[in-house]
Amino acid sequence: MMFRALQFAVPLAVVALKAPVARLQPRRPARSLGTLLDLMGGGDSALVAPGDALKGRDQKMPGIEGYRHFVLGTELDAVPAGHKVAVFANGCFWGSEKGIWRFPGDGITSTAVGYCAGFTPNPTYEEACSGRTGHTEGVRVVYDPAKVSFVDILRWFWEAHDPCSGMGQGNDRGTQYRSGFYYFDADQKALIDASLKAYEAQLGRPITTEVAAASDYDEYGGLWFYGEQYHQQYLAKPGSRPYCSAQPQGVDLAPFESWCPPGLESYAPKLPEAFWDAHKPRKGCSVVNAPNEPVVM
Repeated sequence: MMFRALQFAVPLAVVALKAPVARLQPRRPARSLGTLLDLMGGGDSALVAPGDALKGRDQKMPGIEGYRHFVLGTELDAVPAGHKVAVFANGCFWGSEKGIWRFPGDGITSTAVGYCAGFTPNPTYEEACSGRTGHTEGVRVVYDPAKVSFVDILRWFWEAHDPCSGMGQGNDRGTQYRSGFYYFDADQKALIDASLKAYEAQLGRPITTEVAAASDYDEYGGLWFYGEQYHQQYLAKPGSRPYCSAQPQGVDLAPFESWCPPGLESYAPKLPEAFWDAHKPRKGCSVVNAPNEPVVM
């Protein structure tokens, strides 16, 4: 993603922020570092070692507490009773977030962008882009599982990018753009793992998506840190630039019944196929150019 220096405007030149990072074993990858590097197809990005990461700070990102979702109007950091949280990363977080907030119905309570799966507490955008915090640009979703299934979110995640692209997505290269899905319980882990195996077989290429427990990052201040307020729902704000480098592969995730882990049938998708037929991610960054409002079925 190109560097954003102003709230709703992005300079056309890419600012080279990537500092040299240590070529050491990342802490808890879903694939070995060697495998990731082999699949990158060039480049010099490797995940910084925890001990070499920037120090960070105790102060949380200003402007987030009390902030309301620009489109949905809900509190960004609230998790109502009975709701669940999902956190994933699949390239530039602007378009990744927009695809989820547009889910039909009122099953999505809020979405937010930020920095996840790194080693520096409360990083800034510039620090995350340096490659020296270990974070990847991520999306946090608060959803009502009675209306939207975790599997619906998983399907969007897989189909909205190229999960085989190693340390980057499209023109965006570096560890801050790596694909990842981070689980909060055993059911989420089982569903992520099973869908990964199914989608990998469909694509016919090794998936490099990082899969890890949210608790793996407790010693680094937590899995998730909110991004700056101007990044939140950026694509819906006046003056935003519709940038996107996501690489949807045009392959639908196989039907849930074909890869559902035993005992998790209750996670069957809740979004109708009519939604996917009309609004699924397509090549050419269709999500970025779509209306901002949630889809009405």
